[in-house]
Amino acid sequence: MNRNFIRRRMAVWMMAACLGIIFTGRAQSPIVVTSAELYLRLKKLNVLGTVLYVAAHPDDENSRLIAYMAKERLYRTGYLSMTRGDGGQNLIGDEQGFDLGLIRTQEMLAARRMDGAEQFFSRAFDFGFSKSTDEALHTWNKEKILSDAVWVIRKFQPDVIITRFPEDSRAGHGHHSASAVLAHEAFAAAADPNRFPEQFKYGVKPWQAKRILWNTFNFGGGANTTSDDQLKIDVGVYNPILGKSYGEIAAESRTNHKSQGAALTPTRGQMMEYFTLVAGDPAVKDPMDGVATGWSRIDGGQAIEGMVDRLIKDFSMAHPEKSVAGLVEVYKAISRLKDGYWKTQKLKEVQQLIGDCSGLWLEAVTGAPYVVQGKALPVTFVLNNRLNTDIAVKEITLDKFDTVYNQSLTEDRNYSFTKEIAGSPGKPVTQPYWLAEPMSPGSFNVSDQQLIGNPQSAPAYEARFRLVVDGQELTYTRPVLYKFTDPVKGEEYEPVTVVPAWTARTDPGLLVFADTEEKKFNVILKDNAGGGTAPMVSLSAAPGLTIGAEAQWSDTGAVSFRAKPSIGGPVVRSGYLMSGSKDTLLELRTIAYDHIPRIDYFRPATEKFVLADVKTAGHRIGYIEGAGDKVPQALIQMGYEVMLLKEKDITPGYLAQFDAIIAGIRAYEVHPWLEEKHAVLMGYVKAGGNLIAQYNRENLGKVTTTIGPYPFSVNNLRVTDETAKVNFLLPEHPVLNYPNKITDKDFDGWIQERGIYFAGQMDPAYQAVFSMRDPNENQDLTGSLVIAHYGKGDFVYTGLVFFRELPAGVPGAYRLMANIIALNQKKAF
Repeated sequence: MNRNFIRRRMAVWMMAACLGIIFTGRAQSPIVVTSAELYLRLKKLNVLGTVLYVAAHPDDENSRLIAYMAKERLYRTGYLSMTRGDGGQNLIGDEQGFDLGLIRTQEMLAARRMDGAEQFFSRAFDFGFSKSTDEALHTWNKEKILSDAVWVIRKFQPDVIITRFPEDSRAGHGHHSASAVLAHEAFAAAADPNRFPEQFKYGVKPWQAKRILWNTFNFGGGANTTSDDQLKIDVGVYNPILGKSYGEIAAESRTNHKSQGAALTPTRGQMMEYFTLVAGDPAVKDPMDGVATGWSRIDGGQAIEGMVDRLIKDFSMAHPEKSVAGLVEVYKAISRLKDGYWKTQKLKEVQQLIGDCSGLWLEAVTGAPYVVQGKALPVTFVLNNRLNTDIAVKEITLDKFDTVYNQSLTEDRNYSFTKEIAGSPGKPVTQPYWLAEPMSPGSFNVSDQQLIGNPQSAPAYEARFRLVVDGQELTYTRPVLYKFTDPVKGEEYEPVTVVPAWTARTDPGLLVFADTEEKKFNVILKDNAGGGTAPMVSLSAAPGLTIGAEAQWSDTGAVSFRAKPSIGGPVVRSGYLMSGSKDTLLELRTIAYDHIPRIDYFRPATEKFVLADVKTAGHRIGYIEGAGDKVPQALIQMGYEVMLLKEKDITPGYLAQFDAIIAGIRAYEVHPWLEEKHAVLMGYVKAGGNLIAQYNRENLGKVTTTIGPYPFSVNNLRVTDETAKVNFLLPEHPVLNYPNKITDKDFDGWIQERGIYFAGQMDPAYQAVFSMRDPNENQDLTGSLVIAHYGKGDFVYTGLVFFRELPAGVPGAYRLMANIIALNQKKAF
């Protein structure tokens, strides 16, 4: 977004300077910092305290407490999330797994920009809901993730560690309790020179935090772990400098978790947070009891406190540039201190303040979002000294480009030039660092110790500006960004991604074979460099299939392949697209939403073949999309004709054409109009239709009469072990026999879980088809698939996770779904 500089005038809320190129919503527009925020950051220079919050997932954090610690108490505050939320659900799209983790990573970073904290992640993978601490720790590889937590603690050096969850079942999720266990053990291990000593060669040292606390909670519904005898503080206070309470800031922060539908209503007024001691020194009045949080904790630092106090006293909201000379003196004074954590941290803070109080604008942009390995990148550099501070440019460097200057920057004048940055064939493609290596079960692999904990990868290109400000040499960095003007949104900034000369993808990416019939798929090559010679493409061996190209490459870069099974199912095969005989072609995956920056990553280009041995009955399906899933594409692969239904389509006459109507996951949650259409949908069933509702969370735990023909409740009941035994309660029921005979083998190969949000309390008209339970549980759950006959038709509610299993190519899920769809196709047993 292009924000005009407000001319200097006596005003408290003056837009003072550019904080730097960081992500703000979809566009990575530079944030402009107000003088009010500069004033708070000046005050923060005299605060030398750190707090690390620890939990399991994005959106687990207590945003209100984090904002209070970061912006009211002015501590360096961080949040360590064990996972990136890969195994969660998605309210805004159909991304799952890695894709969802990438989205939630950026949502977390957006939240931190609101509440002022820093973000860290371990290498743990969110493998879905877990009922057991032991399961989570075992799946993640406890020692591996413990080492990550220790690494973050040794680098961040928190005075106090705070966990969101307890170490027992009150946490409500195995990941939650596991995060608390890891935090507790890391509290001690980080101080032990015998634990993970390999980390010391990277510059960290043993670190002992003062204490670790559990931030107890009252989530309602009986989940109250607070009590009046616990340590408590009020974090709901109003900050007049920011013009907001921390309840309001927390709501802004949490609203960034859009994929989870986690928005909060802002709160105002007193809000107490409660704490109990886990380990370390007790605290009586405050979580930071006994911690020296001023310059007195640093040898020789006492004089700096007075220098900063004078800057705070003399700070001018209308003329922040008047503080630059004093900040330079503070920078010099800190530079003379003995090397250490706080010297490094405060030098960074002061340098940023010098630039921001100067109104310094530094930019490195290009006109395209992608650059090919080995190709030159034209970059435009822009500098502007907007508040007439004494600034001179000495050098600008970017990769191998290095230009020496001796140019003074005059007031509010743009200095701009464009340079072709030579490309290097060896420059790696842009990839999230945690996806660069094959992962282990339950965790990512990252060989570079220095990357562990980082929220994201470094920019593909980064410019360095060596300046002299008021006599002090300082170096500022800026990522090279793609800058463009959207006709609706205005000026936008997005990342620059390094791509290979050729990328490839298949369409469709998954083929389902009901028998040994031949099917076709397309391979689409993209010439990213332009004008190149297309590589010779073949498909790696996929045993049991005969695969061959049907035609030569077309002008569009696509060619049709044909595949024919030579064996029966159920079998899943994958073929990799090869360039020549050795190199695997890469597919560029792009995720784009308005509230986060564009995300690019690469994966091997593959085609998946599912030999499902599936028979179908019925042909035309009406699908009501829910929170986002890929079930419609899977249905098309099965041979169904699928039509997506909107509110206007839910009429008796229109619905009569469909053999079955399927409501997507959480459809009743995201489409309030479905409740109003209940009578129409029940009329469709009564007339002989088949309505299939996948899991929903609306009115969780309460009996509903607006989904099915008879009352039932949807409860937070689930089976998380994807290998859990499935018992057939009604072995003669048509859903287990027509048109496919369902057996135990159809539940082999399921991923992540069996099902979620099962039916609970049910009218006797419903029949439960399966029972199942997780290991170490005594009672079977029967609400994963329930069916009620109504009039001439059928209603089905299922918590079985077809939205995961079908895109993953699980043959048995296809066979069972075909039977559910066929319920109203008259067949006697």
